[in-house]
Amino acid sequence: MNIVEKAVEDYMRRLNAVDDEPVLLEMEALAEERSFPIIGRLCGRALEVLARSINATRVFELGSGFGFSAYWFARATGPEGEIHLTDMDPANEKLALDFLGRAGLAEPIEYHVSDALDALNSTTGEFDIVYCDIDKDGYPDAWRAGRERVRVGGYYICDNMLWSGRVAAPAAEHDEWTKAIHETNSLIATDPSFRSTIIPTRDGVVAALRIS
Repeated sequence: MNIVEKAVEDYMRRLNAVDDEPVLLEMEALAEERSFPIIGRLCGRALEVLARSINATRVFELGSGFGFSAYWFARATGPEGEIHLTDMDPANEKLALDFLGRAGLAEPIEYHVSDALDALNSTTGEFDIVYCDIDKDGYPDAWRAGRERVRVGGYYICDNMLWSGRVAAPAAEHDEWTKAIHETNSLIATDPSFRSTIIPTRDGVVAALRIS
């Protein structure tokens, strides 16, 4: 199921062609070549805008791959920021540091070749943004851990929250990953410490603002 009409998404992509830069185009090409899941440029722009809107300087990513989402966060934080990336594959660390270095965005980056929640638990302090894009069966636990680390006035952001529309199907049709995403959506929507909305771009991005 297309979350947004294809013609509308194509129009939005044409507007965002202003972001065409060699390294970004390389990252997008690599993702297409390897069928590697990335948030895409439209969601990347949303991450940057959200981060800029709260003057974010400290970001923790649960799941980072080769640094596509970090590209957008680093544009927002600038070189004085602090962005923690996580992935179990050291090859992705190497790719991310190369891409972000050539883009002039490597200064705020600290890459943890580690389980995402283990890395979060071993990193102290609060964050302006905790961003989640790990295996979907881990989403409920990621929310429980990540929500505690977001400062008041900061965001918990999570990708794939509409899951190609599968979350809207009857519960009896949900597989384990769909169940986990639906559970996480429900936990976030009903948490009195957060106000949240799902941005229905690409596969749906939840932006949950901590209010208390």
